[in-house]
Amino acid sequence: MLISFILLMATWILLNGKFDLATLGIGFAVSLLIAVVFCRNCSVFSEMKFTPKAIAYLFGFGIVFFIELIKSNFDVALRVISPSLPINPGIVETKTVLKSKLGRMILTNAITLTPGTLTIDIIDDTVYVHRVEVIDETIERNTKEVVSKFEKYLEVIYG
Repeated sequence: MLISFILLMATWILLNGKFDLATLGIGFAVSLLIAVVFCRNCSVFSEMKFTPKAIAYLFGFGIVFFIELIKSNFDVALRVISPSLPINPGIVETKTVLKSKLGRMILTNAITLTPGTLTIDIIDDTVYVHRVEVIDETIERNTKEVVSKFEKYLEVIYG
């Protein structure tokens, strides 16, 4: 509940951009109310580790995600502009070592937000992903290309 309150209050401050007493008071009251009402059984953040290493890896994950986002945007844009580039779409099977539900959700969202990929389903430790260009059908290669770059950071943050 405390983490939810802090995140809500930080969001309030960022959206308002004011530091006067009335604005902060209203933000405090609203953030506290929302945290109390909606997070009585809130276990979303219970899986997150709050260590200095996990926080550093959180920033590392953001950088890696941003780089992969830019690379895949250029790749998809080149395929649209140049029809001669090969397109071999298909659904590939990958494996994940993440055990936490939140870690898996963030992994699958990161895959889906990267252009050219779409997470179809996750069953136990298997993630099914649709890709614009399927190069190899082996699980190990697809796991390395799609999942591993995000997973090494998420494993430290969420386990």
